[in-house]
Amino acid sequence: MNRAPSSTGRKPNRTIAAAVVGVLLLAVPAFAKEVFKLATLAPQGSVWDTTLREMGAGWSRESASAVELRLYPGGVAGDESDVVRKMRIGQFQGAALTVTGLSEIAPAFNLFQIPMLFESWPEVDAVLVELRPELERRLAEKGYTLLLWGHGGWVHLFSRQPIRTIADLKSQKLFVWAGSDSQVQQWRKRGYQPVPLAATDVTMGFQTKMIDVVPTTPIAALTLQWFRSTPYMQGLGLAPLVGGVVVQTGAWQKVDAGVREKLAAAAREAEARLAREVPKQDAGAVEQMKARGLQVIEISAEQRAAWRQAAEEFARDAREGLVPPELQQAARNAIARYRAQEKAP
Repeated sequence: MNRAPSSTGRKPNRTIAAAVVGVLLLAVPAFAKEVFKLATLAPQGSVWDTTLREMGAGWSRESASAVELRLYPGGVAGDESDVVRKMRIGQFQGAALTVTGLSEIAPAFNLFQIPMLFESWPEVDAVLVELRPELERRLAEKGYTLLLWGHGGWVHLFSRQPIRTIADLKSQKLFVWAGSDSQVQQWRKRGYQPVPLAATDVTMGFQTKMIDVVPTTPIAALTLQWFRSTPYMQGLGLAPLVGGVVVQTGAWQKVDAGVREKLAAAAREAEARLAREVPKQDAGAVEQMKARGLQVIEISAEQRAAWRQAAEEFARDAREGLVPPELQQAARNAIARYRAQEKAP
């Protein structure tokens, strides 16, 4: 005789099925979130910090919270060489780097560290228009995508004692970024006293009298309070502090192409804000420090010529190994074209 299945025979099957569904629901998130951990030396509250946080908010908004930017400011992730190493092993997916960090990925970025090559931000912009595709290509070869360029201010010498001449600089202990032995040797062979340190150790370097001079921007000197140890700023601007935000290309490509374009648009807005705000804040920082005792040391025309000659010596060294000669020449050509246009009636 055939028997209808009993209700007690069906109940265990439904219980097992419900349990399996419950486990699957717990195991699969509502959506896959892409997290970009991004490190920077920029202090919390600085224009770089606030701009990157606004960009991150835009990423969250434009991606419907599918992409999150987690910012690690103020050097908490280490110096830029540390951050580059951590990106290589996947501990961080991105970084806001100065040209010092960018040159560890692609040495061509040393171009922007040649003293007195540039005289203004428009000249920097003219060179970036010319060279950006090639510089981005070199980063891409190393597995990185450049999201934005960023202004960091104009580098001056901040020192314990006034610096007017090359001899004045040679008599004091000069901070240089640790990690580039070739650059340290360049300084030493020309009679300077370079002291390689991590940027995160500058304050300690002044406290222990390891260093007397730091090449930095007024914004950084004010924000990090370095000017309290260096009451003199040389009036001659040596170089622009150029930086950029890079992310690992593999992580970037995990984001849907349509969303990526929206994130890139937010990065372009951040780039435009930095270009507007940093030069103004740089000038404002000088005035604030002067009100607190900073003395700006003006350089005469004769002294300026000597500084330019020393800068050309560094440029020759760069042509010999630090910067690809074709890029340095392309930069000089772009600057010459810009200056010719400015002089044209």
